[in-house]
Amino acid sequence: MLSPSSSSSPSRTVPSTKSVRLLGTPGNRPGSDIPLWMLYPLFFVAIYLSHYTLLRLPYFWDEAGYYIPAAWDFFRTGTLIPHTTITNAHPPLPSLLLASWWHLSGYVISGTRTLVCMFSALALLGLYKLAKSLTDTTVAVATLFLTAIYPVWFAQSTLAHADIFAAAFTLWGLAFYFDQPGELQSRATNQNLAAVMFSLSVLSKETAIVTPAALALWEAILWLRNRDKADEPNNPNIPLARRTHLGWIAALLAPFIPLVAWYAFHYHNTGFVFGNPEFLRYNATANMDGHRIALGLWHRLLHLTTHMNMFVPVACTLAVLFIPVDPASPPLIRKPALKAIAVILLANWIAFSVLGGALLTRYLLPMYPFILIVCVSTWRRHLRRWWPIAVLSAAAFLSGIWINPPYAFAPEDNLTYRDMIVLHQQAIHLIEQKYPQATVLTAWPATSELSRPELGYTRIPIKTVPLQNFAIDQIQQAAADPGAYDTALIFSTKWEPPVNQLNLGRHSQSTDAKYFDFHHDLLPAEAAAMLHGEVVWQSRSKGEWAAVLRFPRIVNASLTP
Repeated sequence: MLSPSSSSSPSRTVPSTKSVRLLGTPGNRPGSDIPLWMLYPLFFVAIYLSHYTLLRLPYFWDEAGYYIPAAWDFFRTGTLIPHTTITNAHPPLPSLLLASWWHLSGYVISGTRTLVCMFSALALLGLYKLAKSLTDTTVAVATLFLTAIYPVWFAQSTLAHADIFAAAFTLWGLAFYFDQPGELQSRATNQNLAAVMFSLSVLSKETAIVTPAALALWEAILWLRNRDKADEPNNPNIPLARRTHLGWIAALLAPFIPLVAWYAFHYHNTGFVFGNPEFLRYNATANMDGHRIALGLWHRLLHLTTHMNMFVPVACTLAVLFIPVDPASPPLIRKPALKAIAVILLANWIAFSVLGGALLTRYLLPMYPFILIVCVSTWRRHLRRWWPIAVLSAAAFLSGIWINPPYAFAPEDNLTYRDMIVLHQQAIHLIEQKYPQATVLTAWPATSELSRPELGYTRIPIKTVPLQNFAIDQIQQAAADPGAYDTALIFSTKWEPPVNQLNLGRHSQSTDAKYFDFHHDLLPAEAAAMLHGEVVWQSRSKGEWAAVLRFPRIVNASLTP
């Protein structure tokens, strides 16, 4: 941690008095790089054009359930506490950003998705700076491209979830953290910039506090180690290193201040600190079960290392580790930086195995670039011709955008979410045209899609009767009160492989049902039989399906004076 640092150029050295704590290695000589502000338009155009066919899709899932309604409330009324949807204490920065942008673009869905593309490009720009600080330009470019086409990242690059905003600010905070210049003034500037970026990340999503908190703990450990070396007379850098660690501890703990302020404001206005009690129970308190945590750790490990074809670069990395390298060849990522990366990954792996009722992979969005940085740098160090592995990984990621894996997953992890949106559009259009006065039995998010025209599915609000899902117990409850509805919109709430195909998750379905809300939706014909109705429309697309049911009811009419 305190050894003199060296540049990637053998002719350039840095005096040992300034080499207090360099986590990364400079990739190129100053002046030889394209300025970041010139790269940003290129990144944005590439993301915008590659997602062009997705920009006008109506809002999806948590977009429709919380983030767009919350921003819509702020846009119309200026209130930070949403009132047309249940408040769950998510910080308000996404609402502020979306509402501010709508004042410029108008409230149009394509405008919202354009803003998300802008933040995805900003996140990739931060990743490029981060990867260059850790390795060099070649590894940075390869990591950047693989991250951009990784199915989870690709899908989230137009979805207005808080995770993409938090990921952008987190990656920029980490870019300043790992960019450790020798000059004291530059280090102080990076600490201040990192504090700002991490503060913006936690104001985008509260769970983003995990990364700066873990790094603050790591810096505290390093400070304690250097305290034990304070009596070494031959190393004048020890006092300076300790001050540097203290500066980083302060910078990394700074994001707690705006987060606590937001929770105090939320409590003052609602009486709840962390959202309504049901939200807190589902996402935190109900998860404190040893078996559930162990399963969460296993699922999250798979999410980080195998999900959506991530197993291809990870398996290749494990394989090339057996190829010997020149002992004199230094690693592309210095050991202090590797230790910090391990701390970040470990903290997020553990935290998101416990937090969150649903183990959504977008919660780990800023972690996938770190997996890829380690993979690509390992390939480059062990192999002279490492590019075929990069091409193989790129092909695996590109196929994963359209081809579903052999296990159940959230539709938002690749373009399956588009298939689900299109099916819902078709079903709701049919209801709007043929049964505009209907009362529709359905489940979330279709309850919001039908009742809120601003989400882009219907022009008029349509009455709904909510179900939790379309499992057999929920359909039986609906069958007990047939007079409450005259139409039903049912659909696949989770994607899972067909019965006659390979399903790697079949053995864990019982525990997944107990702890992670896994269930089997009844098919349209089965639901229609139990509800005594008829299927008037149904359609399928790549495993997703939706159907509209009608129920002929006999109604007693009477004259009322």
